[in-house]
Amino acid sequence: MNQQRNTKKANRRKLWFHSCEELIQELAKIEQAEREGKLVTVGNWTPGQVFSHIASWIEYGWSGYPIGAPPWFIKWILVWMGRRHIKHGMPAGVKIPGIKEGTVGQDMATFADGLSRLRHAIARLDSREPIQFDSPAFGPMSHEDRIQLNLRHAELHLGYLQY
Repeated sequence: MNQQRNTKKANRRKLWFHSCEELIQELAKIEQAEREGKLVTVGNWTPGQVFSHIASWIEYGWSGYPIGAPPWFIKWILVWMGRRHIKHGMPAGVKIPGIKEGTVGQDMATFADGLSRLRHAIARLDSREPIQFDSPAFGPMSHEDRIQLNLRHAELHLGYLQY
């Protein structure tokens, strides 16, 4: 039986990345732990799902977001929250209203496939390739803010992978 854990209270690692390079280095440590059989997941998703989810949200800037924008008064609050997330990190347990499972992009993937997809997405983000789509929640943002928001997102989810 697949039992859902309370991931908001899970004992996850606290991470903070200053750059895409630091995120890539963390992925190498996770990959090494997987090879050594030491990787433990304390959340509800497999490592492949974690990698796919982070990659998806990076990729949406080029492919388009699968969710629409919230009402303007909610969006105003979300733009403020986006700035707060960049400075202080993202909270666990937040769910997007009206979305099954509370979020999107956590596709089933093997460890290797999810990791490869995430590394590709990070390289694309770090290349400063212009995006075509603004976040429906946070709106237009500078490329540096986009990088920082994606780093905060990666910190949140990679914290559930322990070694």
